[in-house]
Amino acid sequence: MHFEEGYVYHVYNQGNNRQKIFFSRENYLFFTKKIRTHILPHADILAWCLMPNHFHLMVYVHTPVLTRDGITRDATLSRVPRNGNPTTLNKSIGILLASYTRAIHKQQNISGSLFRKHTKSINLTKTNKITPAYFNTQFGTKINIFLPLQQYPQICFNYIHQNPVQANIVCNCTDWEFSSALDYTGLRNGTLVNKEKAREVGLIE
Repeated sequence: MHFEEGYVYHVYNQGNNRQKIFFSRENYLFFTKKIRTHILPHADILAWCLMPNHFHLMVYVHTPVLTRDGITRDATLSRVPRNGNPTTLNKSIGILLASYTRAIHKQQNISGSLFRKHTKSINLTKTNKITPAYFNTQFGTKINIFLPLQQYPQICFNYIHQNPVQANIVCNCTDWEFSSALDYTGLRNGTLVNKEKAREVGLIE
């Protein structure tokens, strides 16, 4: 994966062989804590959804690479190694998934790959002036409509929040606790998403 400052990305992965990656409410909450620790130093979260066997993050990248002399100095957030080598967002995502995997291995008394080998990322705001006519991922849902370039991130934003409904887990996206839909509808005052940045990039009014 390659991340550039000032762009919006859809980042996603799923369980290896589509296996479950979340087994309890505590697992979902632990994963969001990992997101806060490893992703927020690099990017603002615009939308997120954790599903039983996969996850989606929509992020605005502000610091692709962290250095010891960089912007993030908070010890609870920064994962800059003591040797001073830079930490990339790509590496931080890997650390997040590896540390979560270790915890699940211990909890479930299992071994092997929990996630698919390669986490995917799609740049939603840098398409070389070519507007995608569809939004499609390995998780399904194909939208065969033509929209202006600036609306393509909105397709992803809506897709992420509708994931639990499309999977027939709930009837309404706000019935699913583990996504940012509750925050945007005002039913929860969560702090993981940056609503101001979402407004700035045109996702909400």
